[in-house]
Amino acid sequence: MASHKSICIVGPSKRFLSGISYYTIRLANAMSAEKDVSVVCFRQLLPTFLFPGKSHVGKDISDLSFSPEISVFDGMDYNNPLTWVRAYNFIQLHKPDVIVLQWWTSSVAHMHLLLKFFASVLNKPKIIIEFHEVVDPFEESILPIRLYSKITGKLLRKNLDAYITHSESDKKLVAERYAIAPEKIHVIPHGLYDQYGKVLDSKEAKKTLSIKEEFVILSFGLIRKYKGIPYLIRAFEQLPAEILEKSKLLIVGEIWEDRKELLDQIEASPYSGRITIVDEYVPDEKVSLYFSAADVVVLPYLRASQSGIAHIAMSFGKPVVVSEVGGLKESMAGYEGTFFVPPGDVESIRQTILNLLGKNECYEAPDQKWDKIINRYIELIQSI
Repeated sequence: MASHKSICIVGPSKRFLSGISYYTIRLANAMSAEKDVSVVCFRQLLPTFLFPGKSHVGKDISDLSFSPEISVFDGMDYNNPLTWVRAYNFIQLHKPDVIVLQWWTSSVAHMHLLLKFFASVLNKPKIIIEFHEVVDPFEESILPIRLYSKITGKLLRKNLDAYITHSESDKKLVAERYAIAPEKIHVIPHGLYDQYGKVLDSKEAKKTLSIKEEFVILSFGLIRKYKGIPYLIRAFEQLPAEILEKSKLLIVGEIWEDRKELLDQIEASPYSGRITIVDEYVPDEKVSLYFSAADVVVLPYLRASQSGIAHIAMSFGKPVVVSEVGGLKESMAGYEGTFFVPPGDVESIRQTILNLLGKNECYEAPDQKWDKIINRYIELIQSI
């Protein structure tokens, strides 16, 4: 494929800000250095009151934006056919040769299908779907959503030109679950989220956050059932008394599931005074502060395809205690600051944290820069 060929990337806008919003922007910006790039954003994903993170919808809490040379349509609303017509006109204007669809939730599947249909009646571009999730357990647990997901997902995945996952384990899952030929599924690593600036002085960061404790154990990111936070709290409680005296468990992230259970667990803890929970979707300017204050980052996931949080932690050179699950086994294996634990194993989490406290090592971030990753996309695009 000649270098002038154009690419349209489809993903969520910053209105319903999530890790996939960041991914879409970073991918488009990196790709625009090599290709002519346009972007279609999904703006209103679902009724706002149904969104677990409704408190941050529409707030300007991210500094990240698309490069000026990228043409952006922002965007398609789940319930507004007028925005679908505008998206059609946008695609007709730009005539992309390749469309890359970001898949992370079935709630926007009908908009994905509309774009697939638009492509078929326009210039018939090649279509690639990039899986950030194989399946969402929350969506699977609700019968109407599960049925909707099954029907729309089958239509969407049919007869595409290529599929992308971020790990070999996800490739295997996608191939098996959706009966897709493995040779059509391409593994491209997740780029580092290194957009948050430099590491700050640890003592100054702690002081700014009013943390008096010497050791800070950080859990960061959306709080959902599969993130395994209750296991981390139990591991923290079982640290030796002399360590607990000097330690703070800092749980930072918007609570999406099991709010009452989590808050009850913290309140009932004999060390509740050493546990701080910050229930918010963290604005970009505060991310560096939390990671700089952290002595160790713990991601006790019970399952995971990937973790944007892990890629932030690696960019800050922090030691990461992480469950050996899914795509994390691959994406974290090359980082010297990774310390794997079995999922749900309180004793392993406790012992690994104990081994790391007081070491103060800064690790070199893995070579997962976006310019290198873009080369993998370009190879794939040329191959189809």
